[in-house]
Amino acid sequence: MRYFWYLTVRQMGFWLTWILIPIVVEIIPAFISAFVLVIKNKHQDREEMPMKLPFITVIVPVYNSEATLYNCVKSIKDSTYPSDLIQVILADNQSTDNSFGEFARAQTDFGLHMQLLKTQKGKANALNASIYQSIGTYIFNIDSDGTLETNALMNMVLKFENNLDISAMTGTILPRKDMIKRTKKFHLRLLRDNEYFEYAQAFLSGRVIESYSDQLFTMSGAFSAFRKATLMKTFMYDTQTLGEDTEMTFQIRDRMKQKVLICTDAIFYIEPIGSLDELYRQRQRWQRGELEVEKDYMGKGAGLKYFFSNFLVRRMMIDHTFIFPKMIWMFASVVLLFLRYSPVILGLSYLIIYGLYVSVSIVNFLCVELLLKKFENERRFYSKLFWVVFCLPLYNFICSWFRLIGSLNESAENKNWNSRGFKEESGNIVKVVKGDVRNLERKRN
Repeated sequence: MRYFWYLTVRQMGFWLTWILIPIVVEIIPAFISAFVLVIKNKHQDREEMPMKLPFITVIVPVYNSEATLYNCVKSIKDSTYPSDLIQVILADNQSTDNSFGEFARAQTDFGLHMQLLKTQKGKANALNASIYQSIGTYIFNIDSDGTLETNALMNMVLKFENNLDISAMTGTILPRKDMIKRTKKFHLRLLRDNEYFEYAQAFLSGRVIESYSDQLFTMSGAFSAFRKATLMKTFMYDTQTLGEDTEMTFQIRDRMKQKVLICTDAIFYIEPIGSLDELYRQRQRWQRGELEVEKDYMGKGAGLKYFFSNFLVRRMMIDHTFIFPKMIWMFASVVLLFLRYSPVILGLSYLIIYGLYVSVSIVNFLCVELLLKKFENERRFYSKLFWVVFCLPLYNFICSWFRLIGSLNESAENKNWNSRGFKEESGNIVKVVKGDVRNLERKRN
């Protein structure tokens, strides 16, 4: 009996060293960050209305947006910000559908100061061309497949007007709850519920904490805002990277040393993910864009000794380097079972790790609830999804795999938005394995 306990403790000791990685790097910082967020948001300051509201420009990059463009423009018209103070530029980067027809319909119906600008292909090209055509004091970029919450533009402008040290902001991005509610297929509804939960926690917990320490990693390409004076001092959007929004964030914060943060009460609604295939492509694209920008900006401060002084080193370690231990846990389990390692100990170890990640999700859940107080319908929908805290760690683990594949694919020469999907790549893997098996059988014969 004594030997059994000795063996159990020794085996647990082996796994506890692995458990320390997420505890030290992710879980403890998450609890500290949540405490800071709650303290700082106990009493939220109300932004004062200026004597005169400024003229603003809203840029909408358009590429085959026939199905969504009208509603996107309608959300600008329905905004509480005065329509006569908004310039709308639709930057069409070589659409092949009837996007122009939707532009014409919106122009007739809404009477906005609106123009269509033909640009070269690519979102960065569309944004750059539009910036030079803009006349607003503040420039907003929104995606054509989403819609603005009615107070989003006003809330961002008020934050700019009351905080002269802020140069750029990202909004809060949330998938549309009405589309999630209408989802019939169980597996797709499960995917979308997890995605909604992930977005809410990423923006209303993760990016808020990054803003407090002036370390916001990326402004969302779906909804961001800038002082025009700031944008005109940048090198504009980089057309050679998949992460042009992240690269712009680094230009303003790191090169120009100006403040970039999140406006939590400016919400932009996007369509929820359509399939696992789409999620697979999306996370690879994000990962590859992130890596491209990190390589350009880390420079000489990329060593491990800069872990505490350079937040990019910490970000790289958490987002990329620590993906590998997570993968090792899964493969090591199979190997250890063959080495007669106790299945009970293995199961208990995984249960502890999973429980720790669930506890982080619960803490973040409470933080998001606090920041959604102004949006009662959104808060109510989010509260009903509390059960997601128990499956979110698994969802994040799957996304980690997708990001790992994105890291491996980052070295590929052909870097474009339309990478191969999950079905296609998994099908290729099956073909390769079958081919290897056939080759082995031939050699044996």
